[in-house]
Amino acid sequence: MRKVFWCCLIVAIPFFGKAQTPQPEIENLETIQTLEDTLAILSFAMVNDSTPVKRFASCQKFIKTLVQALKNENSFYYPFERIRTVSIIYPPDSTFRIFSWQLYVDINEYHYYGTIQMNEPELKMYPLIDRSGQVSNPESAILKKDNWYGALYYNVLPFPDSSGQYLLFGYDAFEFFNKRKFVDVLSFKTGEPVFGAPVFEKEVKKDETKIVDRFVLEYGSDAKVKLNYDKSLNMIVFDHLVLMASPYPDQDFMNVPDGDIDGMYYEDKIWKFKPRIYDQILEEPPRPAPVLDDNKKDIFGKDQKN
Repeated sequence: MRKVFWCCLIVAIPFFGKAQTPQPEIENLETIQTLEDTLAILSFAMVNDSTPVKRFASCQKFIKTLVQALKNENSFYYPFERIRTVSIIYPPDSTFRIFSWQLYVDINEYHYYGTIQMNEPELKMYPLIDRSGQVSNPESAILKKDNWYGALYYNVLPFPDSSGQYLLFGYDAFEFFNKRKFVDVLSFKTGEPVFGAPVFEKEVKKDETKIVDRFVLEYGSDAKVKLNYDKSLNMIVFDHLVLMASPYPDQDFMNVPDGDIDGMYYEDKIWKFKPRIYDQILEEPPRPAPVLDDNKKDIFGKDQKN
């Protein structure tokens, strides 16, 4: 069954500092609003058109139209709220924003598109080229904008030590039986974005860990898995996964949550692994569940709209 991860992507609204700070005037506001109407139609077609060829054609038109809109002075301050199938996220300091979206090709293939727009009056952006199919081990790869590990991003936060590095949380539809969520590192070196850094401590097996450049959770496509930052705990928190037999004849095993929650806390420039930060008592054994189920929440944890 085709599953496209688009039910209700919420466009994140930027934080622009203190309330008394005036927002710069956006050049050609009416032109951008007209272009947004076109972008809204194209973004819907990227997801819902009937064939890969039509979806790809809509995607190419979307890219050209988006660039046209962003070329207007101070376009960074325009939120593009009507584009529902594209994620737009900002860090708390609003120094940049990231557009990312997904193109469904077939049940085992998804392409990702994205761009980073810097918070400057004149357009400064970094288009991201998805080369995830060429990354054999995503946990051990430092990547740049032209060999990006493509994803649909849902959160971005600065490191606690103000080092200029950012945590970047993403979703990868990957393949029919397995999906991925991961937390990456974004930094800017010599003016260019760099993805990945050896800062995550990952459990390999009980009482054994290793340092990885990118922390990846791969799980059965019917499972619901959490991976995000918890401000109340000052930790990255995620479901503890266990291997279980798959109910599908074409798949032997799959990873699913077992009810425990693991975490990572920041210390000595490393996100250090902490097992089972608190336990959840399951009312029933682990079982497949839709990625977006009856709790009516989307990937960003927001209420879905009908």
